[in-house]
Amino acid sequence: MEQIDPTQLDASASSSASQTVKAQLGLRELILAGELTPGSRITELWVVDRLGVSRTPVRAALMRLQDEGLLDPLPSGGYAVRSFTASEIYDAIELRGTLEGLAARLAAERGVDASLMALLHDCVARIDDVLEDADLSEQKFSQYVELNERFHRLLASACGSSVIEKQLSRAMALPFASPSGFVKVQAVAPDAHNVLIVAQAQHRAVLEAIERREGARAEALMREHARIAHRNLQNALKNQQALSQLFGGNLIRQWLR
Repeated sequence: MEQIDPTQLDASASSSASQTVKAQLGLRELILAGELTPGSRITELWVVDRLGVSRTPVRAALMRLQDEGLLDPLPSGGYAVRSFTASEIYDAIELRGTLEGLAARLAAERGVDASLMALLHDCVARIDDVLEDADLSEQKFSQYVELNERFHRLLASACGSSVIEKQLSRAMALPFASPSGFVKVQAVAPDAHNVLIVAQAQHRAVLEAIERREGARAEALMREHARIAHRNLQNALKNQQALSQLFGGNLIRQWLR
């Protein structure tokens, strides 16, 4: 019997996983950029032809996007691009805030490794540098988005629970529920800089509560921090220019609450 080289199996598995990620990211881009509108039917063969990825990783990618909430399975086969009401987005943000609050509380109660706290403080310091100038350029906003997402990822890992970190990752998968989902909406708001300053003050307050082992305070602060996204959602729904800044804004059903 011919022997199978384990390294070949590992390489094959790695290649398949890479192709799945490629298909997942490519398809998500098409949906959020508006090329695939709500209700559009997507089949495996269409994705294979469009993205140049084989059928098996495409099938896995479609299932992942269904799990993220961007696709609904169709009884006749294939998937349809979802749309979202304001109420659904509100609930997704609330869920993310609840989980982040839990993560912050556990981080305070269990303690955080000094090296990880140093990374969190460094992230906050770099955000201070970005916000130093009240006249935020597009580049500055992009830097803020990147650093803000990093802060939230680090905080999720600080709780010391792989279960909560995984669930938080799932909750943040929808573009509207991610910590930076509505940050770019602020770019056209007259009080953009002030709102980001408030958010930054909350970042610092959460870290202070964690270091002082004040679990209840850390949790409350983090849940309140997520409420900024609720405000930005309302601004986006009232302002077409603001909504145009939102990646995936075409998926929001504005006439339903």
